[in-house]
Amino acid sequence: MTSEPLGATECYVYITLPEETAAVTAGRFALETGRQGVTTGRFVYGRSYLDRPNAVEVDPVELKLSMRTYETVLMKGIFGALRDAGPDYWGRRIIEKRAGVAELGELDYLLHSSHDRAGALGFGTGPTPPAPTRSFNQTLDLTKLQRLADAVIAGNAPKDADAIQAEDLLLLGTSMGGARPKAVVEDPDGLWLAKFNRLDDRWNVARVEHAMLTLGRRCGLATAESRLTDIGGRDALLVKRFDRARTQDGYTRARMVSALTLLRADESQRERWSYVGLVEELRRVAAAPKRDSAELFRRMCFNGLISNTDDHPRNHAVIAPKQEWQLAPAYDLTPSPLVSLERRDLAMVCGDLGRWANARNLMSQATRFLLAPDEATRIVDDMEKQVRAQWYEVARECRVTEADCALIAGAFAYPGFRD
Repeated sequence: MTSEPLGATECYVYITLPEETAAVTAGRFALETGRQGVTTGRFVYGRSYLDRPNAVEVDPVELKLSMRTYETVLMKGIFGALRDAGPDYWGRRIIEKRAGVAELGELDYLLHSSHDRAGALGFGTGPTPPAPTRSFNQTLDLTKLQRLADAVIAGNAPKDADAIQAEDLLLLGTSMGGARPKAVVEDPDGLWLAKFNRLDDRWNVARVEHAMLTLGRRCGLATAESRLTDIGGRDALLVKRFDRARTQDGYTRARMVSALTLLRADESQRERWSYVGLVEELRRVAAAPKRDSAELFRRMCFNGLISNTDDHPRNHAVIAPKQEWQLAPAYDLTPSPLVSLERRDLAMVCGDLGRWANARNLMSQATRFLLAPDEATRIVDDMEKQVRAQWYEVARECRVTEADCALIAGAFAYPGFRD
């Protein structure tokens, strides 16, 4: 945990510029709660930052390069791009445990998250960003990390020196999305997000998610690279960090904002969660809108075909490794076999009939994805055939057991996909 004080009301926002490895100060962010109890967030870019010839926007929606002071009262005053760089549910648990406080202020979560948060942003109370950290968890630390993650979940983690050191390791990865225990680790190939199985999982989640990422690639999706590793007889999934690239001087960092930010929504505004709305925003910000729109359509179809009902907007993102924005690779692909055979709904609206994961509904707004009707029909038909024919084979290749295959079998191309 950082040495930043609790209860801060303002901070500096740092950014690692494209193809660089050290951060610079981009601007200043402050929170103020008025007499009516409404919290307002304010962000302003620094003049010296705006004078840089290589300055880039923090995000392409709310915080474009400008001398103006940006304000928001949404999401407790936290701009979407800043929230995206903050800790997820798992990360908040670790930070609260270290602080010994049940709940912290929103700015505290930003300041006390790990230095290796998702994207290119960082936060601190000093006007100059700290030097980049050169050390990362190694894959050999995974056994210790898994053991502590189990203890945190059980609520009985010890407070000895080893446990405190391990908590510091777990803080690496606390802004990487999701509620599952995780940590960032390094090996000779670069940085990976290690996602641990839980003792109460219905099936081996690491193997199944690895299988879904593999199946997605076979169906033509751009998915995050993944592999399985064994930790003391238990599996963990390693997902390659697509927002980092190793260089001789360290790691470059890609800017990253979630679909939630592109949609100008928060976790409670489900009425704004929409693939159709997302593709409209994607077409505005992406350097290759036709390519990325078609990719989002394929991803939406794949989620419907594997019953991935956890496809919420935090599980989609755009990244900018250099100047231009593009759709990030797919990640967090998991099946959710449900009871209903007639209707299954995705987390996001996918057509004229709402969230229904149905072929006719998926194709109903194809033109918004810059696809002709016959193109959309071909994509859906071909992907349905591939999922039906290959899911079991791919699952077994990824060491999913026969018993676990039986548990997830009902997820794939369920009867209501065609009406």
